[in-house]
Amino acid sequence: MKLYNTETKSKLDFEPLDPDHIKVYVCGPTVYNYCHIGNFRPPVVFDVLVRVLRKLYPKVTYVRNITDIDDKINAAAEQQGVSISDITTRFTAAYHEDLAAIGVLPPDVEPKVTGHITEIHNEIQALIDRGHAYVEQGHVLFSVGSFSEYGQLSKRDPEELLAGARIDVAAYKRDAGDFVLWKPSSDDQPGWDSPWGRGRPGWHIECTAMAAAHLGDTIDIHGGGQDLIFPHHENEIAQSKCSHDGANLANYWMHNGYLTVNGEKMSKSLGNFITVHELLEEYPNRGEAIRLALLTSHYKQPADFSREAITQAEKQLCRWYKIVRNSEETKPAKAVLEALRDDLNTPKAIMELNQLAKDSKNAGELKASAKLLGLLLGNAKNWDSTHVLKAGAGKYELTGHDADLLVRRKEAKINKDWAKADEIRDDFDSRGLKLVDNPDGTTSVEKK
Repeated sequence: MKLYNTETKSKLDFEPLDPDHIKVYVCGPTVYNYCHIGNFRPPVVFDVLVRVLRKLYPKVTYVRNITDIDDKINAAAEQQGVSISDITTRFTAAYHEDLAAIGVLPPDVEPKVTGHITEIHNEIQALIDRGHAYVEQGHVLFSVGSFSEYGQLSKRDPEELLAGARIDVAAYKRDAGDFVLWKPSSDDQPGWDSPWGRGRPGWHIECTAMAAAHLGDTIDIHGGGQDLIFPHHENEIAQSKCSHDGANLANYWMHNGYLTVNGEKMSKSLGNFITVHELLEEYPNRGEAIRLALLTSHYKQPADFSREAITQAEKQLCRWYKIVRNSEETKPAKAVLEALRDDLNTPKAIMELNQLAKDSKNAGELKASAKLLGLLLGNAKNWDSTHVLKAGAGKYELTGHDADLLVRRKEAKINKDWAKADEIRDDFDSRGLKLVDNPDGTTSVEKK
């Protein structure tokens, strides 16, 4: 297998530390709100990576964390007048529901920051003992100047970083680039007792401690979004190498590109985001189409989001499900596996799936190959019945949302909920669309 390593800026042969046990760590979400669809690109990408690794190696341990202590969480709790645990419990559950809807398997271990305070304390104390961290005004800070390799992942010059730091540096910092490992908490903020006073951890030390606790000092692959390269992953490397006597944190660093809207990065600050939660309300039971849409671009490249992409993915899935509906899974096609072994080339893999779909004799191979991408794992009959009108006369090309409305209308009529059935008909009518019914149900949709 070949993987692009951010640290070397090159595609390398994957050489595991132990071929009998591959170790992968991916940074998870901070749970204070619903995650936008851009936040779901990393879990989908690394879900595919883990599926492929499990096909190639006997054991893979995959760790993806939950950050459940953060100033954004505190602010959300205060704004909503609820406890911090209410916020973290609610949005962790929402995150899990959305992941399941788009076919992302649970990691082997899902550590939470609040469950690893002791490990965080130990990492910080090791840095202090080795002269890489210092205590000042209730804060513990990492001394960037003590680590000569700082900047190797992001390829940023430490001197330039320091020179570019803002002038009003916090009084407790010795150098502008130093970052917080532990910070004091007021009485109304969450906090834990520590050798440096009551407080809470800084963001970067959390992942260093959790990765080491569950995977050891050095792991095979560390992943996340492109936005984490600096400062988060750069700081993780500095902390880990300095507290673990020079041991590499990870041998391969993988980062996915941004999801964009009209060429701009999707982000909450720009206000151009949409949550998976909202998308699933628009496209009920169509998480698989969202997943396929996210995989049509290579993970390293930016991918532009649109609802049209979801509609196109639905059409593609309909064709594939029609082929595999009565087939048994065989072996993945060599061409699909080779595409994925080449730095997760999902666009090439999807192209190969379409080649397989040209001949129904390949149904078992298509099913097994799609499984590597986390696709075609649903009930083929459900897809066929929901989208049956798409294969019909074609008088009006249904969207996935429209197809779901027709299924709901059929269910309403079966349940003799005539008001609901009429409400759905009126929705189509208001958009200039006529439902053509017979005793078996809706046979077509026509433009008026």
